[in-house]
Amino acid sequence: MQKETASPNAGLVSNLAELTGASEPALRLLLSILAAFPIAALHRLFVRKFEPLLQHIFFATCGFLLCIFNYGFDSYHSVVAIWITYLLVRLLHHAPKQLLIINFVFHMSYLVIGYIFTESNDYDIIWTMPHCVLVLRLIGFGFDISDGQKPREQLSNDQKETAITHIPSLIELTAYTFFPASFLIGPQFPYRRYQRFIQGEFHEHSGAVSAGLKRSAVGVLYLTIRQVGAMMIPDSYLMSDEFRSQSMLMKLVHVGIWGKISLYKFISCWLLVEGALMCTGFTYAGKTTDGENDWSGCSNIKLIVLETGSKMNHYVQSFNVNTNSWVAQYIYKRLKFLNNRMISYVAALAFLAVWHGFHSGYYLAFFMEYAIITIEKNVETIYAKDVIPKYGDILENSTTCKVVSFVFLKIYNIMFMGWCLIPFIFLSYDRYMHVYSTIGYYGFIMLGSFVVSLWSYKFLRKSNKTPIDSKEKTN
Repeated sequence: MQKETASPNAGLVSNLAELTGASEPALRLLLSILAAFPIAALHRLFVRKFEPLLQHIFFATCGFLLCIFNYGFDSYHSVVAIWITYLLVRLLHHAPKQLLIINFVFHMSYLVIGYIFTESNDYDIIWTMPHCVLVLRLIGFGFDISDGQKPREQLSNDQKETAITHIPSLIELTAYTFFPASFLIGPQFPYRRYQRFIQGEFHEHSGAVSAGLKRSAVGVLYLTIRQVGAMMIPDSYLMSDEFRSQSMLMKLVHVGIWGKISLYKFISCWLLVEGALMCTGFTYAGKTTDGENDWSGCSNIKLIVLETGSKMNHYVQSFNVNTNSWVAQYIYKRLKFLNNRMISYVAALAFLAVWHGFHSGYYLAFFMEYAIITIEKNVETIYAKDVIPKYGDILENSTTCKVVSFVFLKIYNIMFMGWCLIPFIFLSYDRYMHVYSTIGYYGFIMLGSFVVSLWSYKFLRKSNKTPIDSKEKTN
């Protein structure tokens, strides 16, 4: 198993990591995210008054230094990716199809080869982590350059928003790619947003700093909950004999809580990055319904939907929003020529799984996401067509029914999210199957039961339709 090794810049940070009990790579990542706040302050107070070239140099330099601080010599992987992208754009911008194919294949191949040589059984904080963010950014950049060479009437509304008609310089592309601290863990955003920001389109709008500080405060809260929760229910607990000895009910409760805590690891970091981007004045998204300035343009988490949601689809809608939007715009919608939404959706999920790595846990997690969402849609259809017409007055007007329904769905929501996260966190087959065996494979059993029940219901419903019923329906 590959172990997290100390950075070449060992010293104060390694001592601090030992003192706090955190791994050095994780601490360096957190410090780099926090460094985005003074960088934002420097830009707001001084740098944004300068010409665009100096701003590009500022962001490119800050981002590259943060990359070196985290990954040392391995930062050359990011530099190579940027230079190759720039070279491809310069050589092939008049041949959009060739540019798309070569740019896509190069970046995905480079990332996949990186996974082959570095992947272990843990969620490693090494150069492949920011590189997977960079891959999406540069692939999207290639798509936007290609769209910019097409007649505007051939583009969709989304493509019109992101199309690049003027080829950026190498320093512009570097600054966009290394924009602090989004290049480390996201979020994704198109080059046109960066361009509009540098051109000063967002500077006149107020409220960015206060919105950023509020978002960051929420991030600190989630980070605190995550750290306390991880001490109470660490990943290793689910592999332990103590967990195995618990009652089935307590196992389900622990898996549900553990799943939430695991999500908070990602959520807290994204919230902190969003806060820094807001403070920079980068995330302007227009006006809210109340006429206030909206600074949620790069938000990667919809907290209200996430915390109040009762379906698996609510997690998809609220978690890692910008990556999901990127996949929808550059993968799912680009497969429109297949004329099959199901194939496009499966292809998008397969791309996401490969983008994460080769661990079987990723593929199982995304398969279960697909299966659960498909089942939920079928249940919702049956509920709307068969249940509501008969019992809608009672179900929709009874407070008791609404409360019972919400509590039941919320329990289901938390339990199944914990179940789906097990392979995503434990990654290797032997580890996540060990946990699944400990909890009696309950998720697989429930999924199988749902599928059989749906098939049986549809079969019986179809069988109970008499010729007279069909004739009356036709009339």
